[in-house]
Amino acid sequence: MIPSTTERVPVNTAERVNDEIRRQTEENVTRAAVAGLPTTNQRLRELDKEWDIERALEANAAAAVLVGVGLTALADRRFLVLPAIVGGFLLMHAVQGWCPPVPIMRRLGVRTADEIDRERDALKALRGDFEQLPPGHRSPGAARQLVEAVRR
Repeated sequence: MIPSTTERVPVNTAERVNDEIRRQTEENVTRAAVAGLPTTNQRLRELDKEWDIERALEANAAAAVLVGVGLTALADRRFLVLPAIVGGFLLMHAVQGWCPPVPIMRRLGVRTADEIDRERDALKALRGDFEQLPPGHRSPGAARQLVEAVRR
């Protein structure tokens, strides 16, 4: 069975690595809570620049493909095996949420977009962004206001 998009990487990551990523996220939020609003705002800016695992894999795969094609053009056509392997890895990751570089990146602390968003939402809640929700915010008509509250 193919795991859901948001869970495919954590499901294929060692539990101790997932625990370490969660612990680091909690420490980040705790540090911001203790330090106050300027630190919270700074951390939110940092999160906007953080690369998730998808982006990191795509950038590394693109670099490997370019190197493989370049070596093929300059040295030997057998180097075409490199882009072929990278393409296979990307397909594996798209379907399963796992490929050989994923465990390495996860151990280095590269998070999924969902994990980054959880920290972002916790910091925004800490900052008070969600306290301004309109009365009756659970009604279908309040969808735009809810999306705006989360977007800040």
